[in-house]
Amino acid sequence: MTVDVRVCAREELAPGQCRFVEHGSRRVAVFHATDALFAIDDVCPHRGGPLSEGYLEGYLVTCPWHGWQFDVRTGACDTVRNRDVRVYPVKVDEHGVHVTLPDDSVPTA
Repeated sequence: MTVDVRVCAREELAPGQCRFVEHGSRRVAVFHATDALFAIDDVCPHRGGPLSEGYLEGYLVTCPWHGWQFDVRTGACDTVRNRDVRVYPVKVDEHGVHVTLPDDSVPTA
């Protein structure tokens, strides 16, 4: 199951900016890149740096702690192979920007 989590109002996320949202134990960074909104895990797999505090250039975000880079469209790590981060769907409607996350609170059978 999934849950849509509101991040912010649309006008609160200008091009080049990022917002993060927490849901349960999950922390997600939502970026307004060149032409669209993208959401990835906020935690860098290298040492746990906050990607939402990184520098966004085009579609690449650079972790502020050690400089690892990730493509916000795909989650692919451009620094080290096979150290990608998860991506999540983003929706925009009259109520704001929403990210669709797995609902970890729902027990599985």
